Amino acid sequence: MTALVQQLSILLGGKFADKGLPASLGQVQVSDRPDLAPFQCNGALGAAKLAKQSPRDIAKEIAEAIKGDPLIAQTSIAGPGFLNIVPSDTAYEAQANALVSDTRCGATKTDTPKKIIVDFGGPNVAKPMHVGHLRSSVIGDALQRMARFAGHDVVSDIHLGDWGLQMGHLITELLDEKPDLPYFDKDYTGHWPEVPPVSLNDLSRLYPQAAAKAKANEMRMYRSRRATKALQAGQPGYRALLRHFIAVSRAGLEADFDALGVHFDLWKGESDVNDLIPAMIEDFKARGVTQDSEGALIISVARKDDKKKQPPLILLSSEGSALYGTTDLATILDRKTNINPDLTLYVVDQRQGQHFEQVFRAADKAGLMGEDMLEHIGFGTVNGKDGKPFKTREGGVMRLSDLLSMANKAARNRMDEAGIGEGLDEKTLADIARKIGLAAIKFADLRNQRLTNYVFDMDRFTAFEGKTGPYLLYAAVRIKSILRKAQDQGLQNGAIIPQKGEEKMLVLALDGFDMALNNAWEKRAPHILCEHVFELAQNFSRFYAACPILPEKDEARRSSRLALAELTLRQLETGLGLLGLDTPDRM
Repeated sequence: MTALVQQLSILLGGKFADKGLPASLGQVQVSDRPDLAPFQCNGALGAAKLAKQSPRDIAKEIAEAIKGDPLIAQTSIAGPGFLNIVPSDTAYEAQANALVSDTRCGATKTDTPKKIIVDFGGPNVAKPMHVGHLRSSVIGDALQRMARFAGHDVVSDIHLGDWGLQMGHLITELLDEKPDLPYFDKDYTGHWPEVPPVSLNDLSRLYPQAAAKAKANEMRMYRSRRATKALQAGQPGYRALLRHFIAVSRAGLEADFDALGVHFDLWKGESDVNDLIPAMIEDFKARGVTQDSEGALIISVARKDDKKKQPPLILLSSEGSALYGTTDLATILDRKTNINPDLTLYVVDQRQGQHFEQVFRAADKAGLMGEDMLEHIGFGTVNGKDGKPFKTREGGVMRLSDLLSMANKAARNRMDEAGIGEGLDEKTLADIARKIGLAAIKFADLRNQRLTNYVFDMDRFTAFEGKTGPYLLYAAVRIKSILRKAQDQGLQNGAIIPQKGEEKMLVLALDGFDMALNNAWEKRAPHILCEHVFELAQNFSRFYAACPILPEKDEARRSSRLALAELTLRQLETGLGLLGLDTPDRM
């Protein structure tokens, strides 16, 4: 359906066109001065030079031309030629009832659906998820939900970090601790054991242990690099160990992602494209894409118009090992062959910006995929109150599972303090606390412009007041309670007839859903959708305070307000769902 602001833009655009001026000058926007009017058009200012008239005169002519139109109640002119527009009661009523009839609550679908891959720049094998993985997970999930809702064909891929030096560290450290395992016997010809020789806790211990030793001892680092190269060359025992490492890690990761409410279509990793690398590199060489540089094989990606120095992408190190950029290019090749996406979004920390600039330029230069089809969705860091990346009290990196547990406990404490959930059984209370805790963390993250850093503050995030996830869940649950009481009293919804100012403002807030969604997706900015659902909840609160629903004696008004409440709930839950937030039925 067409939002009211778009209908007004079409109307005014036609009037500008009638004067021989560009129809685009009729663009209407939400007013900067809502005390004067809900909408405004600034086109008269841009038209002045073209028409050789004063902007106020042009605004007067446009106002006169739209006078009497069913969409318009009144107009006024402010300043040098701003045209203020007040819609008619008929326009409010028609728009509200169209929203009620629309199963998508006013949200349109794209006319140009695309095949889109969302790459979550996933966690590494052998490392438990920590707070640093939070932003990639919730931002990527919100983007994949919004893209699907808009009508795009989306494939999400966790893109596990399961290839590289960390594997060499694990293999060599396990060799030192358990040298008799068959994986280290080059003459072993039997079946590899089905039971992994390590647990996730073992991997979490072995990796930092090995990394610390390698950092302090050059020979220890050399052993890890040699093991990495042997793994990449296909040494059977090492490949069998890698499969165990991945399986053990994935089980733990799936538990964390399930708890976070984030899911993927693909669980592919860097190792899945290893076999593509030799042929890809030979192809690059044959076509003159690569260069030799001090024993390494590189792709030069610098350009004459670069404002800062752009290092080359290293395909093979001087030791012959493939690097991250190599597997990224092979992954692009694999996806082009098997999925053929129109667009790939890489949801990865902004600090990796230069890496992706190199990869995208190299992919374009090598003819794999154009730069315009590859997009880095960077984001800032989650910091503690000291302004540094968020840590545990002991100074270590906080595990994501511990963070979620903290949020759950904080939410339960808030519920107890507020007397929320009294009379409900323990299972229901635990589920409500889980949803509140998740909403607190996710909304706190998504409400920020993604490139900015933000300070983690559990007390503020779990509050039931202010711009928080718990506040929005409470707003939705309050509407559910009203609707349940109405149903118990046998009350019915009816046609919406907005009369009071608060009713009209709520209709306008609801009507802004499509624009908010489009902007949030096009700008890859979930915070725009966060702002919309928050403003919607606030507008409903003002409406509810000024316009009694169940106590209203006039049946038509009461049924109208019930319909407005139900519409608000549908849109609010739709918006929250796109952000990855689930609302409980009771609180």
